[in-house]
Amino acid sequence: MINFEDEIKRIKPSLDVDQLEDAILKVDLTDMNDLMTQLMEEALKKGNDPS
Repeated sequence: MINFEDEIKRIKPSLDVDQLEDAILKVDLTDMNDLMTQLMEEALKKGNDPS
């Protein structure tokens, strides 16, 4: 049988919208566009024409 008191104790509150926004903005995510831009810049610095 389910013990609701134990289940309630295990629940962790979710972040508020402001806290969630801060947590997301602090994460440094590199996407494919960032990687391609970095590769293009490196190629141009070396004098290689990427096209």
